Amino acid sequence: MSKAVRCLFGTDGVRDVANRGTMTPEMALRLGRAFVFCLTEAGSPRPSVVVGRDTRRSGPMLEAALVAGLTSAGAEVTLVDVLPTPGVSFAVGKIGAAGGAVISASHNPAEYNGIKFLDGQGGKLSDAQELAIEETLGDALLDDWRPTGGSVGSVVRDGAVADAYLDRLAEFSGIVKEAFVVDCAHGAASALVPRLFERLGSSAHLIGASPDGLNINEGVGVMHMESLSTAVRTRRAPFGIAYDGDADRVLFCDGQGRLLDGDIMLWVLARWMARRGDLGRGVVATVMSNMALEERLGEAGIPLVRCPVGDRYVLEAMRENTMGLGGEQSGHVILGPWVGTGDGLLTGLAFLRACRELNEEIDSLVDRFGRYPQLLRNIAVSDKKNVLQSVALREALASAEARLGEWGRIFVRASGTEPLVRVLVEAKDALLMEELVEEVSSAISEWRPSKE
Repeated sequence: MSKAVRCLFGTDGVRDVANRGTMTPEMALRLGRAFVFCLTEAGSPRPSVVVGRDTRRSGPMLEAALVAGLTSAGAEVTLVDVLPTPGVSFAVGKIGAAGGAVISASHNPAEYNGIKFLDGQGGKLSDAQELAIEETLGDALLDDWRPTGGSVGSVVRDGAVADAYLDRLAEFSGIVKEAFVVDCAHGAASALVPRLFERLGSSAHLIGASPDGLNINEGVGVMHMESLSTAVRTRRAPFGIAYDGDADRVLFCDGQGRLLDGDIMLWVLARWMARRGDLGRGVVATVMSNMALEERLGEAGIPLVRCPVGDRYVLEAMRENTMGLGGEQSGHVILGPWVGTGDGLLTGLAFLRACRELNEEIDSLVDRFGRYPQLLRNIAVSDKKNVLQSVALREALASAEARLGEWGRIFVRASGTEPLVRVLVEAKDALLMEELVEEVSSAISEWRPSKE
């Protein structure tokens, strides 16, 4: 990825505290103009663009600015209001739009917001496409390029897209009768999930389904699985499902309240898709996925390819290796035969269907998966780039890798959306794992520019 892209675009679009920094109405307007300029330059004159958002209070403010920018550059905009990111992706394909935009900060707290753009297939933009947008922001032509009269863009609102998306989900899943728990994270899934499971004949109990603009992801959703776990155990439900703010991620817990993460979902879905003939040449996972996933898939004769963190890199690796399934431990899963982006609602339904058709007992999955002990630590930093290049960190990593040998691994990376460095250590020896996390984390947190 180029340095220019990293200045503005993270792993999931442009994101910041809303009304500050890089996520102001002024920036949203300019990003909208730049996006249309790039679409036009790529051969889509007067492009159509679908725009959706999550439930944050800042959403309508940024939507107004973004739409002003899009129409100022001549785009035909279709508003779908509050809709999960995969729903916007679906709408791009259904309408035949040239692209899409989602106003969301996904799993981040309510004070954050962001804009992520989609291509004409409803997928995330490539690094090169995001770089083109960023370079266009500083191009004098962008300020001079102002259509007038009938060439100014238009805006329409499409309330039927949500129903069409629900129809697609319901058609895929079949009947779901279990009385389970669903956590909507007070996000974009809140309005759709009750209607979805009503269609499927389920008496699902909802939590995190009362958004007020300020409570998205607050103590609920995939970032706070303890809420779902408690609800499942209290209600003695067979399992629970949790989404994030824009519902492109999904995680489960079993009837004992234990986490079923993306690795376990990939393990089950891979075997189901292989049986159906939909898997292609194997599975893509990121460097964060547990080593047990490779073992379990290997036992089933299913190859695994690893890629960098980020669902766009998962999708790229899937296409390069002709693999039908890919995903992240965090719950981003891409079901290649059906979608080109992470869809938490679809993935959740597919996982339940796979469990039924494989006769899997959900409560047995955690024990049978046999996860290597794994510990992830997030360290707040002021300068991600220089911390990662520091001598102290390099020495700490070399020591840790020597002690792990072939019985584990260590991975350090900067967050693409927050001022954090993430340290992941995985080892069969849990005590050694904890020691190494502390040593490497200390090398990061104690770093000071003056000492370099």
